[in-house]
Amino acid sequence: RGTDITISVSKDSKEFLDEYKIKQVLYKYCSFMPYEIYLVNADIKEKDEKSAARKEEPINDVSPLWLKNPSDCTEENYKEFYHKVFTDFNDPLFWIHLNMDYPFRLKGILYFPKLKNDFGPNDGQIKLYNNQVFVADNIKEVIPEFLLLLKGMLDCPDLPLNVSRSYLQNDGYVNKISSHITKKVSDKLASLYKNERDNYNKYWDDIHPFIKYGCVRDEKFYEKVKDIIIFKTISGEYATLPEFLEKNREKSPDKVFYVTDEKQQAQYIKMYKDGKMDAVILDSLIDTNFIQFLEMKNEKVKFSRIDADLSETMKDEHKSDAPNEDTIKKLTEIFNFAKESKKLEIKVENLKSADTPAIILLSENSRRMQDMTKIFGSMNMTPDMFPVEQTLVLNAKNNLIKRLVSLSEDESNKEDIEMLSRHICDLALIANKQLEPGEMSEFIDRSSKLMVKIAEKQI
Repeated sequence: RGTDITISVSKDSKEFLDEYKIKQVLYKYCSFMPYEIYLVNADIKEKDEKSAARKEEPINDVSPLWLKNPSDCTEENYKEFYHKVFTDFNDPLFWIHLNMDYPFRLKGILYFPKLKNDFGPNDGQIKLYNNQVFVADNIKEVIPEFLLLLKGMLDCPDLPLNVSRSYLQNDGYVNKISSHITKKVSDKLASLYKNERDNYNKYWDDIHPFIKYGCVRDEKFYEKVKDIIIFKTISGEYATLPEFLEKNREKSPDKVFYVTDEKQQAQYIKMYKDGKMDAVILDSLIDTNFIQFLEMKNEKVKFSRIDADLSETMKDEHKSDAPNEDTIKKLTEIFNFAKESKKLEIKVENLKSADTPAIILLSENSRRMQDMTKIFGSMNMTPDMFPVEQTLVLNAKNNLIKRLVSLSEDESNKEDIEMLSRHICDLALIANKQLEPGEMSEFIDRSSKLMVKIAEKQI
């Protein structure tokens, strides 16, 4: 039936005499070789032959799923094969079965797994085979880099694997394979968008990091998928960029407001919803680069986080009720500590909602610089290199702010005014970001004192 192989092993390689270790190596490199491979423990075989004959099973699959015709494969076949090869307990979202013989031979299956928002460049795994013989994982010269976020296997019998990677990188045949794979992926995404829009929307939360990364890394891929890039909004809907801009044209023409953390920015989201405004959710690490990429491609469109700009639709429409100069002056003096110690600009406005005493605005440029500092921190970039442009917006319509103004008429209320104003400022900061440990300790201590005063009805 086959050939018995005897192997001489040196002392420093004795681990390869272990049956489990041998199986590991064989499973990795020989799982799908076209000839059956058996691993038999000689001691066990001798015992079995004395007692009773046993049926031996090959350790490899000589007819892997990718060699079959796609029409002959069921959904269960694809999922079962995925679990077997990648030991992933989660089902793949969907897959692409590649099967072509001209102008080059290429077979394989690419699976779209659930991607984490904090994905890394090596989260995926694409195995490259040559006539079912395993060659390597994730060869960037053959497989477009952004596709390495996926999982799958590609069998390229005509691939010139006996040359250097630098040769592969410049080989026209290899480039054609890479372009064909990119096209098949974009075609699959376009088909889902056109024919299964509801499913496409459901998949979006998991696949959007892959698509965005692909757009940034591969111009051709972007051109193929630019019309099917969608955004999830705070209202729970999904829309393309043109659809979103058209829907919000009257309130924010050519501007896209976005959210990076729905929990942290809940106060801002409420204000936007109260003002009948919408925003998109961009909570992936790649989104900072992606929105700059889109702004470059769409020169008229600008992205702005909801805590970066106070839209006119969020202000009170009755300009006659605008805060007077005396009120602005008093509030600016009361909150002067925020300007000196926290480097906050002070602004007084009448907001539509009277519920919120104050909010923090962080300019979009400052926020992007902060993100860059985090990303390139290892390159000696420090926060001090880019000054943060933050503004504390005080809502003159809020009863607590009004109370502060009235309390300021009496000098004896100075201590209470300071305590309340610092608390209002910290509440606005908390709604924008987490306080530093020292600031949080002060906030908790001040909260206790304020509750005591409220209980004693001193304020």
